[in-house]
Amino acid sequence: MSSLLTKSIGGIGCAVLALPLLAAVTIAALLGGLSSGGSMAASPSKHALADIPAYMLALYQRAAPECPGLPWTILAAIGKVETNHARHPTMVSSAGAVGPMQFLPSTFTAYAHPVPPDGKKPPTPWDPVDAVYAAARLLCANGAKNGKNLRRAIWHYNHSDAYVNQVIAIADRYATATSTPTAAAKKAVTFARAQLGTPYVWGGDGPAEGGFDCSGLTQAAYRAVGITLPRVAQAQHDAGPRIAANSPLAPGDLLFFGPSPHAITHVGIYSAPGRMIEAPRPGAVVRERPIDLAGRADFQGATRPVMRPVGGAHR
Repeated sequence: MSSLLTKSIGGIGCAVLALPLLAAVTIAALLGGLSSGGSMAASPSKHALADIPAYMLALYQRAAPECPGLPWTILAAIGKVETNHARHPTMVSSAGAVGPMQFLPSTFTAYAHPVPPDGKKPPTPWDPVDAVYAAARLLCANGAKNGKNLRRAIWHYNHSDAYVNQVIAIADRYATATSTPTAAAKKAVTFARAQLGTPYVWGGDGPAEGGFDCSGLTQAAYRAVGITLPRVAQAQHDAGPRIAANSPLAPGDLLFFGPSPHAITHVGIYSAPGRMIEAPRPGAVVRERPIDLAGRADFQGATRPVMRPVGGAHR
């Protein structure tokens, strides 16, 4: 426990069975180089994975987009300084700040709405979901939006330059740089995202056929930017180029699942740090959801499609 905060301010080749909806996400966005003002995507470092409970890591990552431009690592670093990620035995300060993110009740009230998914009703600063989302909103209101002035935002959380430096140092330790997507990959993600809500159809190549299956969606996304992919998930996996294990992912990478590399049953497109767009199964629709790849026995790796001449049929 470092301190308790006292605030004065406020398809074909696709699996039929559903992939589980996972609460934990192990890859998220960071404006890297915080102390120097640089920016890059980041995934959790080994230190972050060891230090932050999986539930809290998922929560920091899920809440950060509440404030565009806010790195999840800043939320995590504040949670570390305040209560060691809710591990403090009482989570009550001498000034009356409470809960995992150490809010005065009056300050919490100002940032508690709208109630986030899985939050308490009514919201309470004792609930980790409510508290972390409220912290993201407080930071956003004080300079974190679009990364405009993170130092100012942190300073408003606790009026101390030493506190700001401590939070940034911890945030830097929690971050690991990730790859930057190509322009084609970005456009492929944009295409895939535009299909959200389209029905899953086994063997489907697009709305003209009523919908997509998993590999039909990924093939169509890359076909839209002039990159030819095989039709089925196994063939897409085998086509590569493969990304080395434990290497950073970039939006547009294809993620493959199945009991073995020779029995691929599902493919999705990595859309943003910690998220995947997929056509999951019959009866569902194209969706974007959190994805945690760490420790998943069915994750068989990723590929990064490259530009090839367009021509011929795609089946």
